[in-house]
Amino acid sequence: MEKSFYGIILLSVSITAAAQLVLKTGMTSPAVQRLVGDGVSLRLAGVFLNPFVFGGLLLYFAAAMLWLLVLAKFEVSFAYPFVALGFVITAVAGWLLFNEPMSLSRVAGTVLICAGVVLVARS
Repeated sequence: MEKSFYGIILLSVSITAAAQLVLKTGMTSPAVQRLVGDGVSLRLAGVFLNPFVFGGLLLYFAAAMLWLLVLAKFEVSFAYPFVALGFVITAVAGWLLFNEPMSLSRVAGTVLICAGVVLVARS
């Protein structure tokens, strides 16, 4: 398999992780927090029109389009474990960008995910 297709897998996963971060930014903005309120009266139109939320959804769409190409070129049992790298990227970015806690158990889990992806990639 061409190495460029590995790049497409990683690009799709990275865009998906970026979408999570953009959505987090949008959903924690004061404007959206006012719309969400106590969680009962979610006003969907206002939430979706938030630029970060809308942008995050567009990023998800772009990642999905790339993922279709991945599925056309790779066995799903090979490609799908790479999606786990999105968890790693998102956890590290959450720690760096949003000061979210990175406990020892999260670090250990992240290392295990990376080890699993390496094993799959070598198969």
